Amino acid sequence: MKLISLFHFISFILSILVIVMPEQKVMDVKIIDAANTPIGRLASSVAKRLLKGERIVIINADRAIITGNPSFAKKKYHERRARGNPHHGPFFPTKPADILRRTIRGMVPYKKASGKIALANLRIYPGNAGFENAEAETLQRHIKSRYITLKQLSIELRGA
Repeated sequence: MKLISLFHFISFILSILVIVMPEQKVMDVKIIDAANTPIGRLASSVAKRLLKGERIVIINADRAIITGNPSFAKKKYHERRARGNPHHGPFFPTKPADILRRTIRGMVPYKKASGKIALANLRIYPGNAGFENAEAETLQRHIKSRYITLKQLSIELRGA
């Protein structure tokens, strides 16, 4: 039985879509600044836009926040990391960009072709990653409650 890598599968699906739907335009890349933005609001907004076919780059993922009691958030993510078998999964990420990607993945039908294509159009960077001068969209609001950043959570999960 031949195993096809995810990359080959996505490129195959994209080539079919280009052949079948030539009238569809390739959209510009949208840059979103995740600094001081709650990850739930950010993830739901990005998931909807990805499913519509937009290409999105998220910068400053390490400065995105989880609102609420920080100790509860740490406990919740420690429990997720400890769940299952370390050899067979489920595997839960510790890097800030990967935590955000996993949150967005949970809001997209990632096992279907449309979800795989949507996630292929997503790029997440922990810092600015060369987009300092680019015009970035922000989804942030003034947060009055307690929160923890993904960078702080990541440091706590890694035990560093």
